[in-house]
Amino acid sequence: MQQAAQHDQRFKVSSYSSPSVPAGASSSARPSTNNHQFALVALTSLFFMWGFITCLNDILIPHLKNVFSLNYTQSMLIQLCFFGAYFIVSLPAGALVKRISYKWGIVVGLLIAAVGCALFIPAASYRVYALFLGALFVLATGVTILQVAANPYVTELGAPETAASRLTLTQAFNSLGTTVAPLFGAMLILSAAVADVQNASPEQVEALRIAEANAVRFPYMILAIAFLVLAAIFAALKLPKVEEEDVAEAVGGEHHGSAWSYRHLVLGAVGIFLYVGAEVSIGSFLVNYLAEPSIANMPEAEAAHYVAYFWGGAMIGRFIGSFAMRYVDDGKALAFNAVIAGLLLVATVFAGGKVAMWAVLAVGLFNSIMFPTIFSLALKGLGRHTSQGSGILCLAIVGGALLPVLQGGLADTIGIHLAFLMPVVCYVYIAFYGVKGHKPA
Repeated sequence: MQQAAQHDQRFKVSSYSSPSVPAGASSSARPSTNNHQFALVALTSLFFMWGFITCLNDILIPHLKNVFSLNYTQSMLIQLCFFGAYFIVSLPAGALVKRISYKWGIVVGLLIAAVGCALFIPAASYRVYALFLGALFVLATGVTILQVAANPYVTELGAPETAASRLTLTQAFNSLGTTVAPLFGAMLILSAAVADVQNASPEQVEALRIAEANAVRFPYMILAIAFLVLAAIFAALKLPKVEEEDVAEAVGGEHHGSAWSYRHLVLGAVGIFLYVGAEVSIGSFLVNYLAEPSIANMPEAEAAHYVAYFWGGAMIGRFIGSFAMRYVDDGKALAFNAVIAGLLLVATVFAGGKVAMWAVLAVGLFNSIMFPTIFSLALKGLGRHTSQGSGILCLAIVGGALLPVLQGGLADTIGIHLAFLMPVVCYVYIAFYGVKGHKPA
């Protein structure tokens, strides 16, 4: 494993309950390990929540596809609005977090996410697709701020050489959220799906569509309350304050005036773009894909339960990875997982039935370490540019907005089965980043 400690990256660290430590202070002046552990435990709840809320989109897509009679491309506007917020909000969020601290950035993100969830109530009442998309954009704005604040916070709460391991562990709880969300959505949202409206009158069809639209109100009201409670908890918590030292640092002997000057960061942003785009594309199509007669021919509510296997695999892989990556080179682990994920998708495309189903579900296991590993590798050695670098990486999450729309267009033209070739290209690049691209120039 490449040691981030090789870079001249120092931090000034203080606690909300103790005086600040001067810049350049020794590591012994940092908050205690117990203080860091407490902060990491608190942060895992955030990773769980935004994993849950993000994966719930995979259930929302087939649901609203039925409610508004959408094609695949139109239904992917859900991911376009949700992940498009990352593109618009990430850089301002990075500046905001740098100004108000990681802790208060988290609180602001939680409050905005609560507002976004609450907006689902009027959206369901008026049954207008554009209002659902607007609510998703506000919700994603809050989640973006959480990502910009929490991801680098985790990498900096502890020894630099174990940053990837820590971020992988907290991302495992993110995957726990994504594993639970399909089961939650199947029970409270897809259970209202209309099985057959061919023999119903127009009035009955309209009443059924209204019932389907209203099915999202209760789940998102609960989520709004949960975000408000978390905001209050984090506002009251005394967490370690970690700030990048405001001095120049060197990577490879060169000084940089902006995070954009770091080649490995820029290539990492491309990796995040393609990884998130691939993961979201696969997850977004799973319910409809498993419902295909040539694959599993499942009802949507039953297929949603199998989506939990995809995200559950990512959760298991992250728990394993958080331990294994203390001993395995980060880049090699990333490249290995990308190659296996690509091969599984190739098997999915050129097979059918149960083989195709289990191959695509198994991709989740190998997705597991990709996001946290790319993220931590890209941030290595950024020093005082870490907040800006985090904003750039979160900006790249817009891949989750664009690539699912591309795959939706492919599904409408060449079929949902062959459309799974698109993510294969993404994994080829990720393998390159793991082998070579992550190394600072």
